[in-house]
Amino acid sequence: MARIKYYYDTESCRYERIKVSTSDIILNFLGFLVLCLIVGAGIAAVYIYKFDSPKEAMLIKANEEHLAHNDRLAKELVSMEKMLSILQERDDNVYRSVLGAEPIPEAMREGGIGGVSRYNEILEGSLTNPELIKANYDKIEQLRVKMTTQNESYDRLLEMAKKKEERFAALPSIQPVSNKELKRLSSGFGMRNDPILHTRRMHYGIDFSAPQGSPIYATANGTIALTRFNAGGYGYYVKIDHGYGYETLYGHMRNYIVKKGQKVKRGEIIGYVGNTGKSTAPHLHYEVRKNKERINPVYYFSSELSTEEYEEILRLASLETSALGSN
Repeated sequence: MARIKYYYDTESCRYERIKVSTSDIILNFLGFLVLCLIVGAGIAAVYIYKFDSPKEAMLIKANEEHLAHNDRLAKELVSMEKMLSILQERDDNVYRSVLGAEPIPEAMREGGIGGVSRYNEILEGSLTNPELIKANYDKIEQLRVKMTTQNESYDRLLEMAKKKEERFAALPSIQPVSNKELKRLSSGFGMRNDPILHTRRMHYGIDFSAPQGSPIYATANGTIALTRFNAGGYGYYVKIDHGYGYETLYGHMRNYIVKKGQKVKRGEIIGYVGNTGKSTAPHLHYEVRKNKERINPVYYFSSELSTEEYEEILRLASLETSALGSN
C-alpha cells in the first residue's frame, strides 16, 4: 500500500496529496543503507590505521620491553668486556712481568672466535629482532672464550708463582750463624794461608768465628744429603741439597742434630759450632755449591742485609786473612 504524503501548493494555497510508490521507498532505503556502509567502512579504516587492537597493543608493548632489556644486556656486555680487558692488561703487564713470563699472544686470547656462528638458528626463527639477539649471543661467546683463556692463564701464573716461591726458598740467602754486627766473618772465599800446611791454598768457603755451641742455621729449604765425621778435614759436617742445583756444606761442627733424608727449612737449627777436624779454633766453615761448582757464599747474603751491610760484608770477605781450618 502506497504511503500518502502532502505538499503545499503556493499557487492554490492548499496542501495537495503526493502519492509515493513502493519502488521509491526501496530505493531511498537502499541509498541510506549504502551511505551507512560507506560511513562505517570509513570509521573502521580510521580505527584500523590509527588504533591498535588489544592483542596488537600487547604485542607492541612486549616488543618495546624486549628491546629495552636487550639494550640493557648490550650495555652489561660492554661493561664486562671492559672489566675483562683490565684483567688481561694486569695479566700481561703486571703479573707476567713480575714472574718473568711472556704476555699471551692476542691470537690465543681470540682463539675460537669467528667462523660459523653457533647461533645461526636464531636467524631462521620467527623473532622480531633476530640480528640484535644474535649479536649479543656472539658477544657472550667471545667473552666465554676470553674468560676461559684468562682463567687458564691465572692457573699457569699460580703454578709459576709456586715454583718461584719454591726456588726462592731453595736459595741459600741467609748467614748460617747469627752475625748481626758483621763481626763473625773471619776468612773469605779465595786464595788464603792454610793454618795447618802454612801455604797459600784455595779456600772454597767462608769461615765464621763463633763460640763453641753457637747455633748453626740451614740457609735455605732443603733435604739433608749427608751427615759425616772426617777427622782429617771438615770434622763433623752436614751437606744440604736444596734442589735447583744448590748445595750447602757446614763444617767443623761440634755436633749435628739432623739426619740424612730429613727435610729442613731456612733458619732451622741443624747443629752447633765446634772445633772438629782440621781446625785451629772454634768456627764454622760454610760452602755454597751450584751445579757442583763451589762459589762465593757472600754473594747470596744480600737478601737479609741492607746495602751498607752487604757492602761491609763483601769488604770483610775480601781481606787477606788466614783460614781457620784446612779445607
